[in-house]
Amino acid sequence: MPERNAPEQTTEAKEQKRRDTLTAFVKAEARALGFELCRITRPDTIPEAKVRLDQFVDAKRHGTMAWMEETRDRRGDPLVLWSEVRSIVVFGLNYGPDEDPRSILDKPDKAAISVYARNRDYHDVIKGRLKEIATRFAARAGADVKVFVDTAPVMEKPLAAAAGLGWQGKHTNLVNREHGSWLFLGSMFTTADLNMDAPEPDRCGSCRACLDACPTSAFPAPYQIDARRCISYLTIEHKGPIDPDLRPLIGNRIYGCDDCLAACPWNKFAREASEAKLQAREDLKEPSIAFLLGLDDPTFRSFFSGSPVKRIGRDRFVRNVLIAAGNSGDRQYIERCRALGHDASPVVRAMAIWALSRLMEAGEFAAFAAERVDEEDSDVLDEWRLAGVM
Repeated sequence: MPERNAPEQTTEAKEQKRRDTLTAFVKAEARALGFELCRITRPDTIPEAKVRLDQFVDAKRHGTMAWMEETRDRRGDPLVLWSEVRSIVVFGLNYGPDEDPRSILDKPDKAAISVYARNRDYHDVIKGRLKEIATRFAARAGADVKVFVDTAPVMEKPLAAAAGLGWQGKHTNLVNREHGSWLFLGSMFTTADLNMDAPEPDRCGSCRACLDACPTSAFPAPYQIDARRCISYLTIEHKGPIDPDLRPLIGNRIYGCDDCLAACPWNKFAREASEAKLQAREDLKEPSIAFLLGLDDPTFRSFFSGSPVKRIGRDRFVRNVLIAAGNSGDRQYIERCRALGHDASPVVRAMAIWALSRLMEAGEFAAFAAERVDEEDSDVLDEWRLAGVM
C-alpha cells in the first residue's frame, strides 16, 4: 500500500525540481553574459548588516552622504526594501587591472584615477546585462524581479558574502579567492524560490595589509571605515573644500583610491578583466595633471563621456586636480593655478589658492596674497579661508 504522505512527498519533489531548474537557469544565463560569479542567498541572511549600518551612521562616519541616513531602514533590510522578495541572486564581474595601480603614485606629474573608473561606467554595463537576465528569468519562472547595481539602497557586499561570492575584508570591501578585491557587484531580487548557496568564511586571518596601506588612516578598526577620511569619498562624494589636513595625504589621486584594494594579498590570484568595456582606456591610465588642469566644462564632458568620472562634474574634478598639482611640488603649474584662481567656481578658486601656497616660495606667495586679498571683496575672502591659508 502507498504511504499516506506520498502526495506531499511528490509535491515537495516537484517544488525542489522547479527550484533546481530555475537555479540552474539563472546561473547559466549569468555565465552566458560574462559574469564570473553568480550565487544566491535569502533576504534574511544579513541581520548584522543593519546593526553595522546604524553604528556607521550614528557615528556620522557617512559624512555628507545624507542619503545613507535617509534610506537606512530599506538599506539595512532587503525585506523592508521589498517585502515580497524570496531569493536574492548576487552577480560578480571581474574588473582586475593589468598592473598594480599604485605604481602611478610615484609619478607626481600624472593623475591617478581609480581602476573602476578608467573606462565605461560599470553601472551601465552591469545593469543592461542584469535586465536581460531578469527578463528571461521572469518569463521562465513566472515571478516578479527587480535588479539593482549600487544606485539603490541595497547592501550588496553583505549579501554577496552571505551568498558565498567572498567575504568582507578588513577594508569592508568584498574579497574573493580567485579575483581578489576586483569585483563589481549587482543583484536580482525575485519572488521565486531558489536554492541557496553557502557563505564563504572570512579568510583575512591576522593580515592587516589593507589597513596599513590607507594613506589617510580611514579605518578606525578592522572591518570599520570612516568615510570622512576616505580618499574615495573625499574626491567623489564630498562636494565642498576638502579638509586642509587631508589634502597633502591625497597625493596625485584625483578620482577615488585603490590603495586598500591593491594591498590585499589575495590579489595574487586575480586576473585582468576580460570585458573590453572595463579594461582601462590608454588615455585614462596616466593622464597628465597639466592637461587636466586645462579642462573647461565642455571638454571635461567630452573627455569623460561614458565614464563614471563625468558624474562628479568639472568643478569638483578640477578641485581634485588642483590638490594633486599642489602636492606635486612642480612650479610648472603655477601659471595655470593662477588662472584658475579666477575660475567661476568658488571651490576651484579656493583650491587654486591652496595649490599656489604649496608651489610658490613663501615670499612669492605672500606678495601674491597681499595683492589678491587687497583687491577682493569680503565674499571672496571666504575662499581664502576655505583654502586654509588665512
